[in-house]
Amino acid sequence: MRSLMVRLAMLFGVLAMISAPAALAQERMSIATGGTGGVYYPYGGGLADLLSEQLEGYEFTAEVTSASVDNMYLIDQGDADLAFVLSDTAYDAVQGNEPFEDPINARSLVTLYNNFTQVVVNPESGIESLEDLAGKTVSTGSPGSGTEVIAQRLLEVAGLSTDDFQQEQLGASESAAAFKDGKIDAFFWSGGLPTSAITDLGATPNISYELLSTDEYVEEMQEQFGQFYDVDTIPADTYPDQSEAVETIVVPNVLVVHADMDEQLAYDIVRTMFEHKDELVAVHSAANNLQLETAMSSTALEYHPGAVRYFEEQGVDIPEATPAS
Repeated sequence: MRSLMVRLAMLFGVLAMISAPAALAQERMSIATGGTGGVYYPYGGGLADLLSEQLEGYEFTAEVTSASVDNMYLIDQGDADLAFVLSDTAYDAVQGNEPFEDPINARSLVTLYNNFTQVVVNPESGIESLEDLAGKTVSTGSPGSGTEVIAQRLLEVAGLSTDDFQQEQLGASESAAAFKDGKIDAFFWSGGLPTSAITDLGATPNISYELLSTDEYVEEMQEQFGQFYDVDTIPADTYPDQSEAVETIVVPNVLVVHADMDEQLAYDIVRTMFEHKDELVAVHSAANNLQLETAMSSTALEYHPGAVRYFEEQGVDIPEATPAS
C-alpha cells in the first residue's frame, strides 16, 4: 500500500511538471498608449483585454506613457510590443529625424483613426488665433508626446516660439485641471473625439472655454513637415457647451510594432481587431474608425508583412512600401 502511494505521488509530481510549462507559457505583451485623460489609454486597455482573451498563449497589458515619441523609443528598446503613435512622429522615428538620433526599425499594423488638434482657450484671455498666445500661459503637451510635436510645429508656422509665452508641459488631464484652476490660459491636445479630459472640463460648472480653429495653418504645415497633415471638423456638440463646429488639423494614428514581430502574431492581432471591432467600439467610439477602406491610409511606415497578408485576403489595395516623404 505504501509503495502504491509513493508511485501515485511520483505520478502526480510528473504530471505537475508536465502541466507547469503550459501554465507558464503565457507570453506577456505590452501596449504603449498615452496619458489617462486621452483616447490612447482606454482604447489600448480595450485592445489589451480583447487580445488577451482571443489570442491563446498571450497576455497583453496597456501601459500609461507620455505617448507618441516616448512610445517609439519603447518599441525600439523592446520595452513595448505594440504602440499607439501619430503618423508624423512615426515617420520621424523611422527616418531618424529630430528628436530621434537614429532610425527605429518599426512597422505599422493598421491605421486607426485621426487625431484632432484641439487648442483649448479661455475666451476671456482674448485668444482668437495662435498668434494671440504670445504673452499667455500655455501648455504644449507632456514631454515626449505627439501633442508636443504638433504644438511646436504649429507655433513655428504661426511665427511663435516657446520664448513668446509662459510654457507648461502637461498631459490632457493635467492641462484640464490647470485650466480649471486658472493656472493656464490655453492648452494643446492632439487626440481622438471625444477626449475625456475635455469632456470633463466642459461639464464643469462656471468654466468657460473655446476650441480654436487651426485649419488656416495646414498648407504651411504640409510644406514644412510633410503630407501627414489634413483638415477635418470637430462637430458641434462633441463637447459640452460647444455649439459650433471647429475646423482643425488632423493626423492619422497608427498601431506600431517592431519590424521583428512574428508574422503570424501580427496577422492574428489585425484579424482579431477587425473580427471583434464591436468590442473595441464598446470601449471607445474612436474604434468606429477602424475600417478596411482606411486601414492602410497612413504611409508613414511600411506595413508589417503579417498585416499585409490579412489586408490582401480582405481585398484591400496595398500601397507602395516606401514611406511618404
